[in-house]
Amino acid sequence: MDVGDRAEVTRRFSWPDVAALAALGGGDPGEAVPEPLIGALFSYLLGVKLPGPGTNYLKQEIAFLVPAPLDTELTASVEVTRIRPEKAIVDLWAQARLPDGTVVAEGRSLVKFADTGHL
Repeated sequence: MDVGDRAEVTRRFSWPDVAALAALGGGDPGEAVPEPLIGALFSYLLGVKLPGPGTNYLKQEIAFLVPAPLDTELTASVEVTRIRPEKAIVDLWAQARLPDGTVVAEGRSLVKFADTGHL
């Protein structure tokens, strides 16, 4: 893992996805992708792709800037901005955007990664 490494995932959320989330937590499903579903894309990337398995959140600050419309591709990415190998901590910039480049959400994630000795 190096500064500048990135990972991304693209997902399209539909009405059934939003309705399923609303059924879990109650409330009105609404007409846009709920913020927790967008946040879940970042969690997926951090836990599966970069840094990967064994990653634990220490802190996350995400600003949700505009609603993400349903049935539109949403691309989430994380990029390593700082590594502190002595503490097994990494800072990452997280961003979610629409196909036209509109930034839906962005912010910082601070995580502890599994120290596998391959930094």
